[in-house]
Amino acid sequence: MILRAEFTTEPFEGEGEPPAHAVAARDCLRAAGLEPEFGPLGTSISGEREALLPALVAVLETVLDTGANRITLQVTVGDTDEDQV
Repeated sequence: MILRAEFTTEPFEGEGEPPAHAVAARDCLRAAGLEPEFGPLGTSISGEREALLPALVAVLETVLDTGANRITLQVTVGDTDEDQV
């Protein structure tokens, strides 16, 4: 089963470089062998359930350890292009 996850981490830091917790999330997904779509308003990723769910657990732990104080996560069954971040 293919899942698509979209998430944002806060606090936002405005213009310039993305916050450490956002970069940590991206790097965590890459370390899991996934290639996220990383943007200024959030991150999205698609993958097989068996690969994506454990990677998302690691992302949650990582972003909390690197300064995030809020994570908003949405998971959808199927890989659609309708709700790009």
